[in-house]
This record gives sequence, structure tokens and C-alpha cells, in this order.
Amino acid sequence: MSQPHDASGPPDTAPPPARHNRTLPALSADLAGVILFTAIGRRNHAEGVSIAGIADTAWPFLAGTLFGWLVSRGWRRPTALMPTGVVVWVCTVAVGMALRKATGEGIALSFVAVASLVTALLILGWRAVAAGLTRRR
Repeated sequence: MSQPHDASGPPDTAPPPARHNRTLPALSADLAGVILFTAIGRRNHAEGVSIAGIADTAWPFLAGTLFGWLVSRGWRRPTALMPTGVVVWVCTVAVGMALRKATGEGIALSFVAVASLVTALLILGWRAVAAGLTRRR
């Protein structure tokens, strides 16, 4: 049974390290970037931007993003460009394309190139901006 906290002594648990406070926003930024990528792509191809349509297009890439977070252990350094950002980006594209192919969706070379460039901008871009702002402080 736990003892009540005495205000004169140290607390029972220490606050979490600052990086844990950045994990959910960083993961959310990556997932939002993938959703933005798919919404823009659907709009540019006149496929509509309904939630169901975006979800249908985005799920392989979202799975890749989550896989990248697991592989890179993104929660350890969630805002790091290297290795977290690069691993998450590569997994987003590679797993996303593999799942699209496995489900009979198209993976034309031009689509792979555009997906790679746009997701790099969205997944790596915010991390580069954050690193620049941190250095300025």
C-alpha cells in the first residue's frame, strides 16, 4: 500500500522527461502530414476528399508511419530529424507502397516519386524547422 505524499519530502513519482511531452505532438504531426498528403492527392486527381475516401487512400501510409515509429523507437527522440524522422519517412513510403501493391492498388513510378517527395517535405520538414528554432534559442 502506498504512503500518502508528505509535502516536505520528494514526490512519489518524478515528472516525465521533456521528450515524453513531445511524443504525442510529434506522432500527431507525422500522421497529419500523411493525411494531408493523401487529401491533396485525392483532390488533385478529382477523387473527392471525403473522410472515407481519405481513410481508404491513407491507411497503407499511416500503417507505414506507425511502423516507422516502432522501428525507430520514435518516442525516444520524437523530434529528431535523424534517425527518427528519416526512418519514419522511409517506412511511410516503403510500407505504404508495399501495402498498396498487396491490395491491388497502383504504385506507378511517378506516384512513388511524388509520394516520396511530398512525405519527405511533411515528415522531415517540420522536424527541420523545429531543429532550426531550437538552435536559435
